[in-house]
Amino acid sequence: MKTVILAGGYGTRISEYTKKIPKPMIKIGGIPLLTHIMRMYKSYGYNDFLIAAGYKKKIIQKYYQNSKEFKNIKIIDTGKETMTGGRLLRLKSFFDKDENFFMTYGDGLSDINLKKLKKFHFNHGKIASVTAVRPPVRFGEMSIVNSKVSAFKEKPEIKSSWINGGFFVLNYRIFNFIRNDSISFEKQPLERLAVKNNLMAYKHNGFWKCMDNLADKNYLEKLYKSNKIKPWKS
Repeated sequence: MKTVILAGGYGTRISEYTKKIPKPMIKIGGIPLLTHIMRMYKSYGYNDFLIAAGYKKKIIQKYYQNSKEFKNIKIIDTGKETMTGGRLLRLKSFFDKDENFFMTYGDGLSDINLKKLKKFHFNHGKIASVTAVRPPVRFGEMSIVNSKVSAFKEKPEIKSSWINGGFFVLNYRIFNFIRNDSISFEKQPLERLAVKNNLMAYKHNGFWKCMDNLADKNYLEKLYKSNKIKPWKS
């Protein structure tokens, strides 16, 4: 299965680094976050990567152009101003009809079992699976009943138990829910899928961390150096 990694945003909340490099290229333990993410997928046997680049894309291209570790990687320019849904839409031509694929963000790490996530997705047969996590911050909040997402709200004011942790499995039919570059994947597509009972949640109670700001980066650095938990490494 192919893996799409969204890596084209500006990363303004961690501008201490992103003034010079794209967010997924920020290093943890001397290794780019993007490499950590790909290593996690590769450890499960998934090594076919599509990197949806944009902001400072040439830095990503140069770093991986002669990679011996990742031999099946395509870095695609999906535009500087394109929203997350639009970035995915621009990759439509890389997939066959009815193909299933992974998708994740270029700033999140987890010890999620990808084979179990894939099995969960194929068993329910819906268009999309989203990984639900329980971090101490609010992102896209979900109401879940028997693994079915009954409602999806991106950054609502109310507090909920489960939030969008990324690490999706999607079917080709997802492209029917994305119209153009201005579509945020976390808004109209996921909200519509939830209404149509085509969005299922894989609940993950293990490690998950999104590197949203400098404090998150420092936390991950300490975790890496402690040598006690490196859940994203193979």
